[in-house]
Amino acid sequence: MNTAANFATPACAQGEILPSARKAGAVAGQCARVALMLASSVCLLACQTVQTTRSGAVGVERSQRMAISSERIDSEARQQYQQIIQLEQRKGRLNANPGQLARVRRITERIIPQTAVFRPEAPRWEWEVNVITSNDVNAWCMPGGKIAVYTGLIDKLNITDDELAAVLGHEIAHALREHARERASEQAGTQILANVIDIIGAAKGIQGAGKIASTGLQLGIGLPNSREHETEADRIGIELAARAGYNPQAAVVLWQKMAQVGGGQPLPFLSTHPAPGDRQNDLRAYAQRVMPLYEKSR
Repeated sequence: MNTAANFATPACAQGEILPSARKAGAVAGQCARVALMLASSVCLLACQTVQTTRSGAVGVERSQRMAISSERIDSEARQQYQQIIQLEQRKGRLNANPGQLARVRRITERIIPQTAVFRPEAPRWEWEVNVITSNDVNAWCMPGGKIAVYTGLIDKLNITDDELAAVLGHEIAHALREHARERASEQAGTQILANVIDIIGAAKGIQGAGKIASTGLQLGIGLPNSREHETEADRIGIELAARAGYNPQAAVVLWQKMAQVGGGQPLPFLSTHPAPGDRQNDLRAYAQRVMPLYEKSR
């Protein structure tokens, strides 16, 4: 909706351009041209185009540009995971409920062999699965298969095995697609662009140009990719769950529960997750697509 007509137009925008505005505009144009040239150079010199996964039944086929090696990301993930696990263990919050741990590991062990559909080597990753006592409704899978599930997810959602499989499938899908590596590569490129724009702006007497550019790049590049990552993880995740013998339709109910627990939602355009309604419609469609896999696995 265009609301511009509802506001008075400032005098400086009614044909009278102040000298500082002309200067800022010229710098902005120069910064934009440099940014485009540098973006092309960064991609040519530093990025490689990769296909991290096979498409599977859900058809995730997007190519990805990476500027950071998977070895570096995996190494950092291992270190960070160990730090988190050691911290939670010292606090007495690691695997406090043997029944919950056994349940999460049982479901994960059924999903892991299915990852070969997308990445043949993935079942041989050094998988780790732990449960952390916390009220947070959360779960994650770091690169290389380092998983943590929070008890708040299990308890607050009164989660079923099918729904828990949807969560685990979704988080594992992020690792399979190397979304963390892609985001790190993207942020590295964005920072380079912002730094160069900042230098040009300072030389022309315009301070903070890099910060403004960085915000624009985040809105224009970063968040849309994040939403795309979530959609890819949703689709691959329900296929993993279905192949492991868990009802993929449970994913729709799961995200309904998540929305209820989360309360108010941010504006869809600025959210790193798809809008709830769009997400549920997409999950319904793709759950139907993989239902034959679920029926076959039972």
